[in-house]
Amino acid sequence: MKLTIIFATGNKDKIREIRRIITDPEVEVISMKEAGVAADPDETGTTFEENALIKAQAVADLVVQTPALIPTEPGRRVAVMSDDSGLEIDALGGQPGIYSARYMGHETSYTLKMNHIMDIMRDVAQQDRTARFTAAVAAVLLPAAQEPGKTFVTRGTMEGSIGYSICGEGGFGYDPFFYLPEFGVTSAQLTEDQKNAVSHRGKAVRAMMKLLQQELEK
Repeated sequence: MKLTIIFATGNKDKIREIRRIITDPEVEVISMKEAGVAADPDETGTTFEENALIKAQAVADLVVQTPALIPTEPGRRVAVMSDDSGLEIDALGGQPGIYSARYMGHETSYTLKMNHIMDIMRDVAQQDRTARFTAAVAAVLLPAAQEPGKTFVTRGTMEGSIGYSICGEGGFGYDPFFYLPEFGVTSAQLTEDQKNAVSHRGKAVRAMMKLLQQELEK
């Protein structure tokens, strides 16, 4: 599958993670910055799926307007991909959810966010601290020849619970206090490959690659 993916994010950690998840040597993953595209659409959706589509479509529209971004290699297609992800805590009614990155303000460190959540959950019993990371991945497959462009959306989740302390140096965001019972550690204490094998984003991205593979083989 000859495919160039422009991933709609400015998050370096996320780009590195995506490149480790997508292992097909024929698939090139580049960031918006590497593609020379600048977009920061308002995430006005009410679901992860809606926000992922908003970002992917906004970048895809810019790419279509810039022919130089389209590879000239015969048979190679271009897809713009984006994800919207967050932490859903059952005891907090699913918060912070789609507002995970904006929770307590964009400029607030994740250490402060995690400490705040642990503080308001200090009296929540272990069995009631269940939570999950959820990711929706959207892709806009740009048109080729007379074919119309198409959009696809997938979702992945990783179940766990909110820990009582911040542990681990790996990962990013809320990983250091997200406890995974099957491993006995937080998401931040997994190796990159362990995390990608079970993570919400890993599941959603692999499901998306299967959809794109099926579409391109038609």
